[in-house]
Amino acid sequence: MPTDLDLVIEGGTVIDGTKAPRFDADIGIVGTRIVAVTRPGGLARHAAKRRLAAHGRIVAPGFIDAHTHDDLALLRRPAMEFKVSQGVTTVVTGNCGISPAPLEADTPTPQPISLAVHDGEDDGDGRNGAVGRGRFRAFGAYLDAMRAAPAAVNVAPLLGHTTLRARCVADLGRAANEAEVRAMQAHVREALEAGAIGVSTGTYYPPAAAASTEEIIEVCRPLSGDGGDGGSGPRGVYATHMRDEQDAVLASIDETLRIGRELGVPVVISHHKVTGQANWGRSTETLAKIGAAMRHQCVALDCYPYTAGSTMLHNDPVRLQGRVLIAHSEPHPGTAGRELADIAAEWGCDKMEAVRRLQPASAIYFMMSEADVQRVLAFEPTMIGSDGIPLGPRPHPRLWGTFPRVLGHYSRQLNLFPLETAVWKMTGLTAGNFGLEGRGRIAEGAFADLVVFDADAVLDTATYEEPQRASAGIDAVVVNGQAVWGAGGDTGARPGQVLRRGGSRMQRG
Repeated sequence: MPTDLDLVIEGGTVIDGTKAPRFDADIGIVGTRIVAVTRPGGLARHAAKRRLAAHGRIVAPGFIDAHTHDDLALLRRPAMEFKVSQGVTTVVTGNCGISPAPLEADTPTPQPISLAVHDGEDDGDGRNGAVGRGRFRAFGAYLDAMRAAPAAVNVAPLLGHTTLRARCVADLGRAANEAEVRAMQAHVREALEAGAIGVSTGTYYPPAAAASTEEIIEVCRPLSGDGGDGGSGPRGVYATHMRDEQDAVLASIDETLRIGRELGVPVVISHHKVTGQANWGRSTETLAKIGAAMRHQCVALDCYPYTAGSTMLHNDPVRLQGRVLIAHSEPHPGTAGRELADIAAEWGCDKMEAVRRLQPASAIYFMMSEADVQRVLAFEPTMIGSDGIPLGPRPHPRLWGTFPRVLGHYSRQLNLFPLETAVWKMTGLTAGNFGLEGRGRIAEGAFADLVVFDADAVLDTATYEEPQRASAGIDAVVVNGQAVWGAGGDTGARPGQVLRRGGSRMQRG
């Protein structure tokens, strides 16, 4: 161990991200790595550029957000205050089939692509494949942009299949033909070589709903390592917002598992839930199916700790049943935070006409039961993902509050699982499932992504009425050895890295 340290975190109680019992220790850091985990006081005689007192606090690995839509926020809001303020040090992007590359300047971006590739700000001048307005001609160009202008957090990027369809498929209302599949495969290969950790799909959404299972398998063939490029072993994960999370949820799980089996790659079921009152309680069936599959293939899942979801504003009456809050509307920004039914009444029209006038827009849908949310959360191998959309003044509160809500409300207040398990679900479990080597644990040699928090006070404060509020109880956040969040808020440090995937070690609890 070096005698001179860059940072010492002393006096804290370590929860190391493995579900092991907590223990008191001092942590020494040099550069981006942890070089010492010692008994309390064991580093007192070592010189250190900075010391951080953590007496009475938990020191844990930085949280890994398993499901985000932060693709362009990393470039446009590099402080990433909505993530670091809740202890997040790494975000997985490109989910639900949506990524900002590969797109040409004139590639159509129907919803939900438009929510992630929200035009209006220029992210490039044409050099290195950046075509501006949140678009990048090649996935490598997008990653180059993030490497050139790092954010406060690390990013583990997925390539979106829906984006590939927008770029390569002439008619989004049908399955891709053979030539279009080959074109999409070429983009998958380019993205994997550039550093993508896998491919995501969003067949729930209109631009990808017509994609057949066979199209997805063939487009994702390069993930297998046997896609004609001489590779061996899985080169990436397959993550999916499934076709249906309502009546046909079991069939959608079957399709997802089949894709994983035929490709021989790890599968991630995104934001697992059962929606619609008629389906409440069916998480007992879905979790049994997923648990059984885990005995035979690599399967993972994530969820967020809320009974409401958020996505594009649908024009399907079935998906507008129940309470709907407008989160963002480009033509009518003043409607953010208001109920769709009230807007329609004020405008003297039905909800479908109000939806037409509000587009493009995003909304919050109250569609799950608390019992199902708790059951999915309590399922041992469930990771934590916020699924927040960093757009507009009234986003879903999960954007700011997901991780402290799990720690404070579900672990401490409801005792749904021990704190060690809660931390594992958002650190070591996630790092293993996505193959993020050296992340998600506290150990000598691991990367110094750390969060210091008060176990008795940590709690989300963001609400549907005031969604952009920092959580309580997060004292300090360190990314790659540099403090990015502390008592004064944002420190100005931007040490985030673009992470590549190592071997995936999907865990079953």
